[in-house]
Amino acid sequence: MSESAAKTRPVPGAGPGAPAPGRWLALAVLVLAVLLVAVDATVLGLATPFLSEDLKPSGTQLLWIGDVYSFVIAGLLVSMGSLGDRIGRKKLLLTGAVAFGAVSALNAYATSPELMIVARALLGIAGATLMPSTLALIRNIFHDPKERSLAVGIWGAMASAGAAVGPVVGGFLLGHFWWGSVFLINLPVMVILVVVGIKLLPESRDPSPGPWDLGSVALSLIGIVGVVYTIKEAAAHGMRWDIAAAGVIGVLALLWFVRRQLRLPAPLLDMRLFHHRGFSGAVLADLLTILGLSGLVFFLSQFLQLVQGRGPLEAGLAELPAAVGAVTAGLLAGKVARRYSVRGVVAGGLAAIGISLAVLIWVRGDMPYPILGAVLLVVGTGAGFSFTVTADVILSSVPKEQAGAASAVSETAYELGAALGIALLGSIVTGVYRGFTVPDGVPGPAAADAHESLGGAVESAATLPHETGTALLASAQDAFTEGLRIAAAAGAAVLLATAVAAWFLLRGQRLEDGAGEH
Repeated sequence: MSESAAKTRPVPGAGPGAPAPGRWLALAVLVLAVLLVAVDATVLGLATPFLSEDLKPSGTQLLWIGDVYSFVIAGLLVSMGSLGDRIGRKKLLLTGAVAFGAVSALNAYATSPELMIVARALLGIAGATLMPSTLALIRNIFHDPKERSLAVGIWGAMASAGAAVGPVVGGFLLGHFWWGSVFLINLPVMVILVVVGIKLLPESRDPSPGPWDLGSVALSLIGIVGVVYTIKEAAAHGMRWDIAAAGVIGVLALLWFVRRQLRLPAPLLDMRLFHHRGFSGAVLADLLTILGLSGLVFFLSQFLQLVQGRGPLEAGLAELPAAVGAVTAGLLAGKVARRYSVRGVVAGGLAAIGISLAVLIWVRGDMPYPILGAVLLVVGTGAGFSFTVTADVILSSVPKEQAGAASAVSETAYELGAALGIALLGSIVTGVYRGFTVPDGVPGPAAADAHESLGGAVESAATLPHETGTALLASAQDAFTEGLRIAAAAGAAVLLATAVAAWFLLRGQRLEDGAGEH
């Protein structure tokens, strides 16, 4: 296809009267990219105990390894979504996939906590090109509202499937190879995506996008990273003048970014999108939902392995009910929302997650698995309904030329929520954990290592006499579980409040609204 043809006809034969014959094959390629990102996000939590033993990061470094990916990706998503609208979403997606694979290898062979943090940040830059491109291409490939709802459902279901495949495959790899192997599984997926995507994916872009404003790119990155950094550091260490200064710089940068967008003839992000109540409500619901979930999920793999004593593969399999619920709900979400109501499905899904998290307030080290499995199943089902419908609302609220920017806003809310969730809820777990009482007879260095992280406590206990080591490990596990209970209570409160907000913000919203051509 020529460049001019691509601008005027994003998907060959995909107009309202002539759906693209290869659109479902193209969707299969797009979900590979989603699988790539989802697998990467979930295997990290499973590999954390092994990574801790090898690289010996401090508690703060471990949190940075967990959330710097989200910080960077959140800061760049809007910029990358807008870039895809300008240079072509297919081109950006395939370029990002190659970079994602290459940087995954760098993650696998990191030799220090500092290098691992840098590698995760680079992975965030590459990841920022993938997610907005996939949703924007779905918006341009599927013009029929019901077909697009199904496509978005499959997209979301594959993200959930990736969340399931990651721990299971990762658990198998960790049982046979070193922790870096969990990052190398990205490479074959990336190769398939690029080779098949070149042939199957149609190119699409905004026909009259205007220039890509580098000033806006810098402001959005500085603003989001500054604000998230401040919240994370203040939650972990209390407010200091340097942390407050970073927050002020971040807020000022975001205000300047908004003002700049309102003045530019071709803005990086059209702020008028937020005038649509359904769009704004869906974005807010995504952000707060992930905030309530992510910090808890980040520590759940550690709980299953280091508190309940499961192996990596067993821990991965234990998390499967969440993915099963999310996949099933994602495929049914569009149909259910059309039959009942958008706000009923979204608010109901969020309330189900909130109630499930509230059950975890009573979590303990010997909690029977059927209770945990049931909680995970309900959490996954609620998330599948909520995220699929909000993604559909966001895509159908904007003209298809702005699909990249709108998708990027959705993904930014997701990643920002993940970063804030790990920072805030993770800091609750870490803060409670670090206060545990070390039993008598534990040497100072071993006690210091145990206070850094639960993985450090496991390692320290193994070097001590049996009775002393057992007492140290039991005390550390109890403190970690107590932190998890408090974080669960906070997450439940956030989710239930978000369910109420979604009920009002999505009032009267229907999936058919704005779903046609603009």
